[in-house]
Order: sequence, then C-alpha cells, then structure tokens
Amino acid sequence: MLKKLVTFIFIVALISAAGVYWGYQQALGFLSQPVALSKAELITVKPGMHLRKKLAQLHQGDKIQGIEWARFVPYLAPELANLKVGTYWVEPGISLRELLVQLNSGQEHQFAITFVEGSRFTDWQIELQKAPQIKHILSDKSEADIAKMLGIDREKLEGLFLPETYHYTAGTTDLAILRRAHQDLLDIVNASWEKRDTKLPLTSPYEALTLASIIEKETGVSAERERIASVFVNRLNKRMRLQTDPTVIYGMGDNYDGNIRKKDLRAPTPYNTYVIWGLPPTPIAMAGKAAIEAALNPESSDYLYFVATGTGGHTFSKTLVQHNRAVRAYLRTLKK
Repeated sequence: MLKKLVTFIFIVALISAAGVYWGYQQALGFLSQPVALSKAELITVKPGMHLRKKLAQLHQGDKIQGIEWARFVPYLAPELANLKVGTYWVEPGISLRELLVQLNSGQEHQFAITFVEGSRFTDWQIELQKAPQIKHILSDKSEADIAKMLGIDREKLEGLFLPETYHYTAGTTDLAILRRAHQDLLDIVNASWEKRDTKLPLTSPYEALTLASIIEKETGVSAERERIASVFVNRLNKRMRLQTDPTVIYGMGDNYDGNIRKKDLRAPTPYNTYVIWGLPPTPIAMAGKAAIEAALNPESSDYLYFVATGTGGHTFSKTLVQHNRAVRAYLRTLKK
C-alpha cells in the first residue's frame, strides 16, 4: 500500500513538474513573440500604468497574443516589471521582451524642432503648433504675455531666441522650448559682448542683436557677414542712415507683398531705415551665432555700400559713385 502511495505521489509530482515546465516554456514563448508592428510607432507608458495593464493594452491593440501568460512575467522576469513613464519609438521586428526592456529603460524618444536663422517669432509660433507631441500652453497668449511668462522685460520677442535644432520629449511645453532657446541666445550674446570690438557704436547686447538680425537678413553667405557688418558700423559711425531693405519689409508687416516701392521707402515706420536714424527699435529676425559674432567683431573696412551681384553675394563700395556703378551692373545682370 505504501509503495502504491509513493508511486502515486511521484507520478503527481512528475505531472506537476511537467506542467510547471510547460507553463515556463509558454511564458518564455509569450515574451519571445514578435510585437505586431507594420511600421515604427510611438508607444507611451502613462503615469500609474503597471506591467499587466500595459500588456493588456498591447493585447487589445492586436500587437501581442497569449495574454493569459502575462501574469507570469513578473515572476519569470522581475527586471521587466518596473515600467518608466514616457513615450518610446519602437521599430518593427522587436520582441515583447525587447519592448519591455525598452519601456523599462526610461530612454524616451527625442523629437526635434528646427528654427532657421532669419525667421521671425511668428514663424516660430507656427513651427511650435506643427511640432508633434508638444504640450501647447501659449496658444491663446499674446506676445507680451509670453514675454512675461519667460521673465523677459520686453513686449516684443523678435530676435530673443537662438535659431537652432532643439530636441525634446513628448509632453514638453512650448514655453519650455522657448525658455531654452532664449537662454541659449543669452549665453551666446553675452559671451560675444564680452569679446566685442570696444569701438563699436553699440550701447547694449540688445542693440547687437538688432544689428545681427539685419546682417542675418542681408546675406546668407557666411564669408560676407563680417564685411556686411562693417558697412553698417561705418554708416552708424558717420551718422548715415542704414537704408537696408529688410527693415523696411519688417515695418510694412502684412502690407508687404513681395515688392518694395518708392513710396514704401518713404513711409514713416519705426523700422524704415531710409527714414529713421540709427538702428530700428527691435531686432527684425532671429539671428544665429555667426551673425551675432559678426555684429560684435566686424571686419575693418572703409565700405559704406553694398548691392547684390545677381549671381550670389554682394559688391561692396566705398563711394556712392562706385555703388551706383555696381547697381547698374546688378540691373544688367537681372536683365540677362
């Protein structure tokens, strides 16, 4: 009798062990299965979402099968149970185990937004609205309101951010991105101000930003920036009007249709440097680092004029006679 009992217990234990082993293999298979993704996509772990809930969500989305084995994962692989809140970029072909490793890493996907040199604050607002996964808290705020939220003691924000590519994680606010861009701008302009040519007719870093914004709009040729800067500095020193078209365009606002007419050059706006003396009251665009450095360390020259060549770049002149000759050459090139 005892022998039969021992045999029975042995058989039961053997069956149980086989069942455990089978369950173990099934759980391993559950973790090894490929996640059903036809293309790369974002997967988000929200606050308070535990492992079982996330696996159920993946199952409901037809991304994994065999959800009945999900309860064994914390025991089989406890290192996969501590999901980190965030949004992750997941590529096709990944296994469930690899996905869970990624969701436990905390290494969120980095989105990118690029602001180009010479853009305006209105352009930045459009780019922020289009950018994915940004939390918008400034949509109903005026420029003055945004400036106050950023701690900037000005009503206009033109020229006060550094055009660059910024990386961010899902849920980052538009205000946070602007705050970074403003701080980056301050870091560059303040460092450049300390190394400036002390003979410049500029009284503050803000005036340097205004001049840099004009340089940024006048040329996209990197080799010309310091020379362009020298022209404007020379004109300021001689108390000549700057007479630069980009400031006229900025002052025209929505009235600008792609053309500047003679009446526009005579129109009295605060930005029309054919009418006003000195620099306009604010920058007219976002200036990059190179333009800021050019404004604060211009080339040493006697140039007072420049005009486009029509083939890229500009012709620089020291006298009005030379300038008028260069203008005629430019017009001939346009006709050709």
